[in-house]
Amino acid sequence: MNKFVLLVEFQVKPDDLTQFMDLVNANAHASVADEPGCLQFDVMQTLDDPCKVVLYEVYASENAFKEHMAMPHTQSFLAAGKPLVSGQ
Repeated sequence: MNKFVLLVEFQVKPDDLTQFMDLVNANAHASVADEPGCLQFDVMQTLDDPCKVVLYEVYASENAFKEHMAMPHTQSFLAAGKPLVSGQ
């Protein structure tokens, strides 16, 4: 079985880190709980820069990832999170 793996890095604005972490953790939880095709969704911060947030996501297939991107919780995260980051 081929899986679809995604690695995403965000540089979060320092003043917005707490809000961003709340949003991304809620999205990660909903993804694993509500999407059978989402096999893993880890949210990590680097030790030297806690504003650098890395997502490691594993999906059963590319289609499962496309379904994830269309989910309301993902769309809400993207809309609310985008202004909180300075780079991706």
